[in-house]
Amino acid sequence: MTSATSTALATQRRLTIGLGETLNFAYDAFCSNKLQFSLTALAMAVGTASVILVATIGLTGKQYILRQLQSIGTNMIYADYQGGSQRIDSTPDPMTMEDVHAVREQVSSVVAASPTVALTDRISIGGGKQSDILVLGVDPEYMRVRNLKVLAGRFFDSEDSAAHNKVGVITEKLAQKMYGAVEPAIGQIIKLSGGLPFTVVGVFKESDDTMLIPYTVSRFFTPTSAVYQIYFSVATPQDVVPATEAIKHVLQSRHRAESVYSVQNLTQLLTVAGKIADALTLVLMLVAFVTLLVSGIGIMNIMLATVTSRIREIGIRKAIGATNREIRFQFLAEAIVISVTGGIAGIVAGLAIPYSVRFFTDFRLPISGLSAIIAILVSSVVGIIFGTVPASRASQLDPVESLRYE
Repeated sequence: MTSATSTALATQRRLTIGLGETLNFAYDAFCSNKLQFSLTALAMAVGTASVILVATIGLTGKQYILRQLQSIGTNMIYADYQGGSQRIDSTPDPMTMEDVHAVREQVSSVVAASPTVALTDRISIGGGKQSDILVLGVDPEYMRVRNLKVLAGRFFDSEDSAAHNKVGVITEKLAQKMYGAVEPAIGQIIKLSGGLPFTVVGVFKESDDTMLIPYTVSRFFTPTSAVYQIYFSVATPQDVVPATEAIKHVLQSRHRAESVYSVQNLTQLLTVAGKIADALTLVLMLVAFVTLLVSGIGIMNIMLATVTSRIREIGIRKAIGATNREIRFQFLAEAIVISVTGGIAGIVAGLAIPYSVRFFTDFRLPISGLSAIIAILVSSVVGIIFGTVPASRASQLDPVESLRYE
């Protein structure tokens, strides 16, 4: 064995022994100051758990927003008439049913479409009370376009539309208000303007007081053939943007040049909602990181107090050969042990809460593994940063003065 190899092995052995001794010193220091170290580690645990919980809350909020928007229909495109010339004598140029047919013929990606005619009416809801509701005349394809969920009964079909049957579907909220529940609403009669009776054939999930009737029947209540809005549904999400432009081109080509038509989709809204949710999560994460910084200040305070209480010990260690580097590493290791211990406890607590919700309820809270990794890394860095000042102070103490310290 060469002298160089022997020197390297001796250096490695000395480093290993020094690391083991340092960890033993850190453990002994913890045992002698359990209360202070435990409270400091608890503060670090709270900060670490906050990071994970904030990430979970942010992801849950983002997931909820996106699901609400997707429930409307991610493949949906809607068009309405914005107006035309500013001249007072200008004739309105609204959309009509012919525009729906033209788009269906010229835009191949459109798989469903429905015009809407908006009416307002006042109906009796029982007990001598009346309520204003929104009545929409729509095609049977409206259910597919808007991705409506029928809770009871059925949605009116093409036969109802062709036969001009006086049937309708109402929202869950309206059914609860009028009949106390969803099921009893089926088969009930609702009288609209002029006492015209409509049979409730279905109840769908929505929060407003709304009733949907066949578009062909709604024409009896309107003096013109104008359409309030047109809803379209395309085959895939990838078709949404090009179809939006194509639909706008078809509508514009069928009307006067000065007429303005708005054709929009939910793609941009989904993107904006996702960015807003991410921004809010980031802001909350920064607030949680402030908690970790406060915990770091607590670590620095407890370590400074520890250095002061162990000045004589430091003098003895230096007198028997401990270097400044070893003293510095000893106290730095103690700070890191506190921060990492608190960080691990915080990760356990931060992950236990969403997993408990998953286990005991039907909610599936999203869990970010990345947030746990970030939290433990940040807690370690905080321990290093805020443990450096006390460690440096301990290493710079004069051994003679330290031995005289009482």
